[in-house]
Order: sequence, then structure tokens, then C-alpha cells
Amino acid sequence: MARDTLTGSRIRERRAMAGIRQSELAREVGISASYLNLIEHNRRRIGGKLLVDIAQVLGVEPSLLSEGAEAALIATLREAAADAPSVQSELDRVDEFAGRFPGWAELIADNHRRVGTLERVAATLTDRLTHDPHLATSMHEVLTMVTAIRSTAGILAETKEIEPEWRNRFQRNLNEDSQRLAESTQQLVTYLDGAGDVGASLTSPMEEVEMMLAEHNYRFTDLEESDEGLEAFIEAQPQLTSHASRDVALGVLRQLRRDAVMMPRASFGKAMGEWGLDFPRLVKEFRAPMAAVMRRISILSNDFWSSPIGMVVCDGSGTLIFRKPVEGFAVPRFSAACPKWPLFQALNRPLRPIHQTVTVTGRDARQFDCYAISETIGPLEFNEDPLYHAFMLVVPIEGDAGATREVGSTCRVCPSLDCVGRREPSILVDGI
Repeated sequence: MARDTLTGSRIRERRAMAGIRQSELAREVGISASYLNLIEHNRRRIGGKLLVDIAQVLGVEPSLLSEGAEAALIATLREAAADAPSVQSELDRVDEFAGRFPGWAELIADNHRRVGTLERVAATLTDRLTHDPHLATSMHEVLTMVTAIRSTAGILAETKEIEPEWRNRFQRNLNEDSQRLAESTQQLVTYLDGAGDVGASLTSPMEEVEMMLAEHNYRFTDLEESDEGLEAFIEAQPQLTSHASRDVALGVLRQLRRDAVMMPRASFGKAMGEWGLDFPRLVKEFRAPMAAVMRRISILSNDFWSSPIGMVVCDGSGTLIFRKPVEGFAVPRFSAACPKWPLFQALNRPLRPIHQTVTVTGRDARQFDCYAISETIGPLEFNEDPLYHAFMLVVPIEGDAGATREVGSTCRVCPSLDCVGRREPSILVDGI
């Protein structure tokens, strides 16, 4: 049943929910009860002032009667049905269900969204517990101190005669180890409390820098125009808590400054508006390396593109060294990324640009255009193998791009069962 033919059914449902008799509603809006009966059984179309008057009496917005549930609610209900293939859902009547029972529809949609949120939290926790080096180190320290305390306590309890000097020394060691254990345990608890928060408990200098960049929405107009005050700016950033993170931030912002000198914000933004992602033309126009153009596109997309464009950078070992996330394309923080990303293909084809359209596995199954290239770092020398960094732009696609390459985030949370590149089982495959 078409959505615009359900107005009468919605009026009938809302009238029943409000406890108003048909004759009472007809009298309030100045029509006959028989005409209202025809409207409520979808045998007469309704609109204009009459619809507004009925909505006012029922205490609802006219759009709720004429349009029913929002498109997002309908889409969420369809997603919920797709995620439960064993249940025979009447998809051809989902509009009618949402229109007649908006409360139940919203409850189902809310539970579906909650399940998705819990799955993402479980994936984050599992990823952290499995791969987080900070957590592994902390647990090792805790176990080491517990062992030391137990050993010292055992000596004091089992040895009957100990010289006072040695007894005092053991007791002092026991006290100091207990204090360190308490401090380490408290830090570990604080760290785990932020496990579900993407921006909490940063564990590396690069992650602190990424947090700082995101906090400023990747916009540093003043720093692009001049290097003056750069170090003072970095010192003032609360996200940069260590000397190492401030050093990394200094390198990133200096790179940003060099890119801005080659590709000024205003002129490059205008070029993006005219030419889009025409990489060869942008490279030729600004006489800049392809990787620099990609970096500039990613940074300026927040201002000059229809939606933010993500970027991932890795070194020659495949380790991710920079992340500018984009919604729908999850980038792991602690574990290794999907080996099917074009980012890693670029490492095998130095200086050769790669374009590939991908679909990310998971509930949303979003599609992205990925552009990747690897370039040498440092000066080239005779009889020395060059080192490479690979860069990948992640551009969201609106609509359906058709058949694409399927990629994941990391094996631990990827539901793809038949992937030849799988390194370990997925917790999502097991039903979590």
C-alpha cells in the first residue's frame, strides 16, 4: 500500500489512541461523521485545511498523518528485517506498519540500533583486549608485582627467625610493592573505563595527534599561512600529553604547512570545486606530488567537499601511522588492518596510482572510492633500497556503485566467512 494512501488509517489510529469518538472528531472539524468514516477507511483523499484541523484536534503534526514515519525509520525497519533472514517479515507492508503503529515501529528500530551499538562496543573491547600493547604491558606489571608481594609475604610468614635488619627490609619492600600495585591497578581500571570511547585513553603519540587534529576539524588556517607560533600552539594543546606526541604533532603540522605552500587553501578549494577529484589535473596544476595532493584533498574536504574524505597512511611494514577516519569505514586502532585494502596493494606497486571501489563488510555495507599510491621517503641513495609510505584516500559514495571489492576493518571483527586473507576467526561470526 502506498504511503500517501494511509492518511485515513493514521487518523483512525491516532483518534483511537486519543480516546475520541468518530462523531466527536467530525463535529470538531466541521464535517459529517459519514464523510470522516470514508476518510478513515482511505476511501477519500484528504489534505489542506481539513488535514491541519484534524491534526490540531488530535494533537499531532499534520506531517505525521500525511507522511507517517520518517524515511529513516522505514529504512531502519528494513535493515532490521534484513539482519534477521530466518524471520519472514512482510516487507511490502512496512510503510503501513510504521504508519499505523508508530510507537511499536520506533521501539523495533531503537532495539535494532541498540544491537548495532553493542556489537561495535564488543568489537572495540575485543580488539583492545586482544591487541592492545598498553593493556598487555599493564597486566604484566600487575602480575609481576603480585608475584613479588606474594614471595615477600611468604618469606615473612614461613621463616621463623629473621634478623631485624632483613625483616625491616622485607617489610619495606612489601609496602613499596603494594603501593605500586595499587597505583598500577587504578591506572588500568581508568584505562579500561574508556574502552568503549573512541577518543579515550590514547596509547600512542600518533593517536594523541590524531585526536588533536580532529578536535580542530583539521582546520589550521593561521598555521598554513605562517610558521610563527607553531611551537606555542602545540604546547597549548591539551590532547598532547607527552614530549613524543608534541614532536609528532610538530612534524605533521610542518608537513601541512609545506603542502599549503604548494597548494594554497583558497585556490586548491576552488580547483576541487571545478574539477572534483581529477588527480592528474590537480597534480599538473599545482606541480605537486600525488601523495601531497591526496593529503590536501583529505584536509580541505571538510570545507570544500560534500562530505569529509578520510585518509589512511602506512609505512613499508604495513603499520598504520596516520588515520583520518570517515563514517562507515572503520580503521583499527590496535590490530592489523584488512589486507585487501588498496593501501597495501600500493606498497607492491611503488609510484603507481590505484583506484578501487570497495564495499565494507558489516551491517551498513557502505561503499567507498579508494585512491592509493606509495611514494619514497627520504633521499634516494646508490645501493640502498628505498623506503616507502603508502597513502589512501577514502571517499564515501552516495547510492549503489554496483559490484565492488569487499573489504573489512580487521579480521577480528569482520563477518566475511570465505575471505582467503583471514588471519583469525571473527567474534561476529560466532554471534556476538
